[in-house]
Amino acid sequence: MSKCAICRAEFERRYMTSKTCGDPICKAELKRQKERKKAERESTRIRKEKLKSRNDWLNDVQRVFNAYIRARDGNICISCGTQSPDIQYCAGHYRSRGGAPQHRFNELNVHSQCNHHCNMQLSGNISNYRPALIAKIGLAAVEALENDNKARFYSIPELQALKLHYKAKLKELKA
Repeated sequence: MSKCAICRAEFERRYMTSKTCGDPICKAELKRQKERKKAERESTRIRKEKLKSRNDWLNDVQRVFNAYIRARDGNICISCGTQSPDIQYCAGHYRSRGGAPQHRFNELNVHSQCNHHCNMQLSGNISNYRPALIAKIGLAAVEALENDNKARFYSIPELQALKLHYKAKLKELKA
């Protein structure tokens, strides 16, 4: 025997997920409670987004952007050519985010890289990254990346738009 979540009357469950006794009034009240909770969660999410700093938005966009790069390139390290499915891959920047923040979200600057060996131990393995990048996007594009030192500042609305853009691209890529 179980107790109804609304009227607290005992009832025999027909299904394991049943929460009410089957009375239409109890069912309607449970539905209203669920809708109220959903509305509260949505308003909480909106309030939290309003409190986010620019740095929080940068981190959110970076997470979505990196997921897109990993999905786009697959399990192939641009630096060493490793293709093992047992290795964790990350989005490795040719010009680092610290050294060239203007290329943080540049798709030509970021490619799939084996996380532990090339990206962490060898600090990006740039000596092997550059020739592979030239083969992939061409010498002119690589030189344009290396010579572009113009500062770039992302405002919060731009970051929100970037996040939506890369979420859509990631969804399209997975479909």
